[in-house]
Amino acid sequence: MPIKSGVVFLWLMILMPVWSFAQDQEPAMPSGEDVSTGSDKIWNLDVLGSIDFPGGDLAKRFGTSYRIGAGIKIKTKKNWIFGAKFDFITGNRMRDDSLMINLKTNQGGVISQNGDLLNVGLFQRGYMVGLQFGKVFPVLAINPNSGLTTILSMGFMQYKINIFDRDNAFPQLRDEYKKGYDRLTNGLFIEDFLGYMYHAKNKLINFHAGFNFVWGFTQGRRDYLYDLARPDSGGRNDLMVGFKFGWTVPIYRKDAEETYY
Repeated sequence: MPIKSGVVFLWLMILMPVWSFAQDQEPAMPSGEDVSTGSDKIWNLDVLGSIDFPGGDLAKRFGTSYRIGAGIKIKTKKNWIFGAKFDFITGNRMRDDSLMINLKTNQGGVISQNGDLLNVGLFQRGYMVGLQFGKVFPVLAINPNSGLTTILSMGFMQYKINIFDRDNAFPQLRDEYKKGYDRLTNGLFIEDFLGYMYHAKNKLINFHAGFNFVWGFTQGRRDYLYDLARPDSGGRNDLMVGFKFGWTVPIYRKDAEETYY
């Protein structure tokens, strides 16, 4: 899909939930209780993990990757979700056969400055940072704070190929030269999560799990690739589909006007 169409889609994804949220607002009850759901206002501190399978342009460069991260979000009494998160991307499966083709021998190794034939470690590294907006729906709900959940995340993502030369034996891969091979890429992303959120009544077991889809509107950021003898500035459609799990530490917020005797 062209980048312009993707931007239009991104705005629709932003405006539709905001409009739905506005339609759902009701005057606050004098008692501070939400009689429509009976749910609590909860701050969630999340530890996140996911496994992602690449698609689109990303699949031409990398294989399966993993994300670990952290987030903070608030679930309102009407079960709306607002928050922010950070994910660290890591992987070790490469599919770009042209990478360092000008340095490799027929056996796939690289000759060091001492004449030794060595293999260079190649890893995917990156991160994603974004804002979150979603809702918990009372479907298959064990209690008012749990149920089917959808969360839309939007933000910035960046990744590159981490070239690991343990012995620093390759002058071609040092300092500024390494940038000609690392395929640095970044841009905007949207992520859609669909799963189940569970808050235990005893507040001890709290998590969310489900499937997520990531669409990155990214672009190569290196002025010149030494192995391909050309710039890397084209737009990319990077996709990831996977499974996400988050373990949550909840902080229940009581209304300030409530008094206990």
